[in-house]
Amino acid sequence: MDNKIYKQIIQKKEFSQLPKKDVELAFSHFEKRQVSDEEKIRLTRELLHKVFGAFTSQKLLSPKNKNEGWILRKHLSTRERLPHYEEVYEKILKGFENKEISVIDLGAGVNGFSYKYFQDLNFKVNYLGVEAVGQLVDLMNDYFKEKKISGIAHHESLFELEKIKKIIKKIKEPRIIFLFKVLDSLEMLESDYSKKILKEVAPLADKVVISFATRSMIKRKQFLVNRNWILDFIKENFQVLEDFEIGGERYICFEKRD
Repeated sequence: MDNKIYKQIIQKKEFSQLPKKDVELAFSHFEKRQVSDEEKIRLTRELLHKVFGAFTSQKLLSPKNKNEGWILRKHLSTRERLPHYEEVYEKILKGFENKEISVIDLGAGVNGFSYKYFQDLNFKVNYLGVEAVGQLVDLMNDYFKEKKISGIAHHESLFELEKIKKIIKKIKEPRIIFLFKVLDSLEMLESDYSKKILKEVAPLADKVVISFATRSMIKRKQFLVNRNWILDFIKENFQVLEDFEIGGERYICFEKRD
């Protein structure tokens, strides 16, 4: 992908602060098609929107003076979780009471704005979010600074695996890694990347939590999606601790094997 095409793709505001690595991966799906550059750009933007833009309201790209609830409601992924955060975090973090823990949220979206639920449950959390959409990273970091929260967000591609591992290794233990509704999006850009990232980052954490939607986000209808490809991989390579569903979202918690 030449620089001219790259610049044309990111002219749209929603793609303007995406890591180049992610844009290149999206473009690679269409690079060899016998179509015009304009059509390749259109198809690339369409894919990028499915991966990054489908959950995010345009209003999140430039909000002003909005509270946590407003932000969480404007991101479709966190909107669904909003009534259930305390229940989810209480279940996920059980056993880490009275400890200072590091939560590493990969593909965070705006999930950093849920920090108050850690506080409400009296968990001592150092929060680190990794997110590809630069505007959301800025949003979270401004919030952490304003509220004097022990949190930071990094603007990185999850496909820059060595960078992600370096970031994780610098964070104090015990570590819990979140990948909430992220794996399906990763698969859109690179097949089987979910297995690769889990194999690399899970050994660096005391617990990993992945989640999938079990209901459509708009119509709230239950749907059956066969994810045995990743569930079987987790069971074969890690120790599954919990598998539960809350609010149309299925959570699988696991740890490295001894």
